[in-house]
Amino acid sequence: MELRVLRYFTEVARQGSITGAARTLHISQPTLSKQLKDLEAELGCKLFVRGNYNVHLTEEGILLRKRAEDILDMADKTIGEFQSLNDVTGGDIRIGCAESWLIRYLASAIQDFRQRYPGLRFHITSGDTRVVVNDLEQGLSDFVVIVEPPDLSKYNYLSLPGSDTWGLLMRADNPLAQKTAICREDLQGIPLITSPQSIRADLPRWCGEMVDQLNIIGTINLFYNGSVFVREGLGCLLTFDRLADVSPESGLCFRPLSPKLETKMYIIWKKYQVFTPIAERLIDLLKEYFSENQEMAK
Repeated sequence: MELRVLRYFTEVARQGSITGAARTLHISQPTLSKQLKDLEAELGCKLFVRGNYNVHLTEEGILLRKRAEDILDMADKTIGEFQSLNDVTGGDIRIGCAESWLIRYLASAIQDFRQRYPGLRFHITSGDTRVVVNDLEQGLSDFVVIVEPPDLSKYNYLSLPGSDTWGLLMRADNPLAQKTAICREDLQGIPLITSPQSIRADLPRWCGEMVDQLNIIGTINLFYNGSVFVREGLGCLLTFDRLADVSPESGLCFRPLSPKLETKMYIIWKKYQVFTPIAERLIDLLKEYFSENQEMAK
């Protein structure tokens, strides 16, 4: 299975048209059709259902598209790494990030870094710990930022300065908005939305076995989508402070949990990972930068 053919396949899958893909790829339609038929023969399954004017992926085709995109991302990243081995003025760095106000420290560090290395290009992927760590394991990210303690047997890490404070995001007309803080008893019977990760790792630290009594009606892995559900009245969101717009015009408000619940953030990378020169230099700067900001945050 050649990378070139996988690129052909993904372009056809993206456009849903062999004619359109052939035009984009600058090859003839018969040549592209033959490449796809050869790929189907190699894999022993049908990848497309062909219509008069377009094509649709079969279940096998959907699976191959996901695998092909991962393979091509890895190949492109590898090529980029080798091309930048002798380029100490720039290059590409891929970072997976959980959502947090503390990301500002990473952004500030990268801003300083780009003053020294203006050729740096950064690529940020957002997701919960499970998503971003999976990308790290597959080699799609150089390092990732997570919101739970790292597995020290597998990863090296840096702690970001400060911590995130948990609370309840709700509509401003919710009766709980009259409170200055939200205690465990306040949440009884309240429809709640939160992340699967918080149910597993964070909320048990706050309310112990009472976590099983919370009325969790849905889960999210990105904050913004959850805030839209809150605004539409589906429930309240257990999340970090300083992520939402809680101005009077927003119609939302945030109240911290009591007793206080906080979460640290960590930058992690695989043990014995070999970085490109630009990524190695960024890690060195982050160590210095976060150490200085940790002292300021105390």
